[in-house]
Amino acid sequence: MEQEKRYSQMTEYELKQEIAAITEKARKAEQLGIVNEFAVLERKAIMAKAYLLNPKDFKPGELYEIEGDPGVYFKIDYINGVFAWGYRLGGEKEEEALPISVLKKLK
Repeated sequence: MEQEKRYSQMTEYELKQEIAAITEKARKAEQLGIVNEFAVLERKAIMAKAYLLNPKDFKPGELYEIEGDPGVYFKIDYINGVFAWGYRLGGEKEEEALPISVLKKLK
């Protein structure tokens, strides 16, 4: 059995292939009404997409909108790998980590 590569070890091309495959599986799971599998696959795609981005493009102290959560903003304290650590504004001020692929720059 072939050992699966970590996203961090994949090339951009491999990541894009992986995202396409995951997206297709997620679409099928959604059509079949397999909600939990759809959610897991959706998170895998989000993680793979994070590895296509440059963490240096995300700046500590800046605010970002959280994709899929309109009107909710995230302030980055620091970046560790492809995760932004910080907290949601107006939230419990509890530190959490989000993959950088869910953060959208404010216009």
